[in-house]
Amino acid sequence: MFLEEYRRWQHKAEDPEMQRQLKEISLDEKSIENKFYRELQFGTGGLRGEIGVGTNCLNIYTIGKATQGVADYLKSIDGKTAVISYDSRINSDVFAQRTACVLAENGINVFIVRELMPTPFLSFATRYFKADVGIMITASHNPAKYNGYKVYGKDGCQITDEAASVITSFISRVDCFDVKTSPYSAYVLKGLIRPIGDEVEEAYLAAVEKQSVGNAEGLRITYTPLNGTGYRILPKMLVRLGASVTLVGEQAAPDGNFPTCPYPNPEKPAAMQLGLSYAKEAGSDLLLATDPDADRVGIAVRTEDGYKLMSGNEVGVLLMDFLLSLRKKEGTLPQNAVVVKTIVTTKLAGKVAKKYGVNLINVLTGFKYIGEQIGRLEKQSRESDFILGFEESYGYLSGTYVRDKDAVVASMLIAEMAAYYKKQGKTLMQRMQELYAEYGTYTHKLLSFEFSGAEGAKKMQTVLKGLRETLPSEFAGLRVESCIDYLTQKEYDLPKSNVLQFDLEKDAQVIIRPSGTEPQIKVYLTVAQTPEENGKQLICLENAMRELLS
Repeated sequence: MFLEEYRRWQHKAEDPEMQRQLKEISLDEKSIENKFYRELQFGTGGLRGEIGVGTNCLNIYTIGKATQGVADYLKSIDGKTAVISYDSRINSDVFAQRTACVLAENGINVFIVRELMPTPFLSFATRYFKADVGIMITASHNPAKYNGYKVYGKDGCQITDEAASVITSFISRVDCFDVKTSPYSAYVLKGLIRPIGDEVEEAYLAAVEKQSVGNAEGLRITYTPLNGTGYRILPKMLVRLGASVTLVGEQAAPDGNFPTCPYPNPEKPAAMQLGLSYAKEAGSDLLLATDPDADRVGIAVRTEDGYKLMSGNEVGVLLMDFLLSLRKKEGTLPQNAVVVKTIVTTKLAGKVAKKYGVNLINVLTGFKYIGEQIGRLEKQSRESDFILGFEESYGYLSGTYVRDKDAVVASMLIAEMAAYYKKQGKTLMQRMQELYAEYGTYTHKLLSFEFSGAEGAKKMQTVLKGLRETLPSEFAGLRVESCIDYLTQKEYDLPKSNVLQFDLEKDAQVIIRPSGTEPQIKVYLTVAQTPEENGKQLICLENAMRELLS
């Protein structure tokens, strides 16, 4: 079947680059299979895949097909306006213009950024224009060979499962070769495609700065946008805070090839190495690194023993404690304050929430679920109760001006927090050790198991099915005290999700789920004894998981 689709593309694809790639793989049946064995799956995260020819890749035809489906969906709900942004990835600008043309051809008014902008800006602009949909061309922190297509609702939050299902049904009816458009300039002349002005960026920055709780005066920061969209907007904001900023030269300009960090993810230590060398040379107090679409931020802190990378769990708990303590001290902490985190994010947050008497809400993995909680608060006229949303994968949000994680506001608050503790003679690492001393030392590790291509996808499903059929009673000698299968559980008010959570003795935990954006099974490990015991337990748990899933 995949060979038939390959031959159809040979016959119908008019784009010269697509024809070149089709010819390139003509004698490689395995490559043909991987590119054509299925259509790229559309879900609540939109589309994400490798850039290239084929139904299972991102190209002008699959982008056109998806956008026609979105356009048909918009027409079914009388939608009239869309906002488009894009990041620094290969073909992001091409895919953004293709998206704009397809929507305009369907009579939908399009506002599009004049240059690449962060994902949180897309969320803000969608709300600013009261648009019916927002579309962001990005693959976030994936390697250079990937790109993606995220869809947002009028609330500025990634679309709901229900909307994704409806859009998928419209997309399935579209033949990618039937999607025809006029040149981009023709729609601009008709006024169907319009650029987003500077006033929207200023409104966004003003909304970010409203979340400020201090300043960063006296703080020395090294910043790297990892060749992404934060390159202009982040330094501007940090300087406004009073910080001195050193940019990582090789990573300061947008570049979809990511030449010095092939995996531009601040969660990966390798992506931080060049920034660390710059920070050391500049004697910076803090290293900040944002991913290509500037919705995640990673940090390293200068200590007496050199620079130390801090995890998303640690930064999230630090921000939570910092904001709650300041608000309580100032008498501005709402009586029914709310913090939201994902189920795979540190259990330590529960102890901090208990200390301050705030409501901690756990949601499924994906920041859209945190955005949904903000929406619920808004409907109850309680949006001011929202203090912070965060996830272990380096995503944070304070404020309700957007409905997605925002590395711009997170970087601002992290800088203010670091400056606040610096004035007390402490680093963020020292403050984290104080929290561990108060609540207990929680150590986490994320494991990722790759399942590439058609065979990998089948194996991944087989592994997860087998795990459900024979639930483990222990992991590395730690007894399983309870198991939550989020596909079947009814105890929590959460959508069904392909996640297995094992709560172990000694407050340890194992959570297993397939990635929503990559061909991987992700495993989240938590241990909570002494630092020495945690290290030993993590090694044993990691070995057990490799034996189980490899």
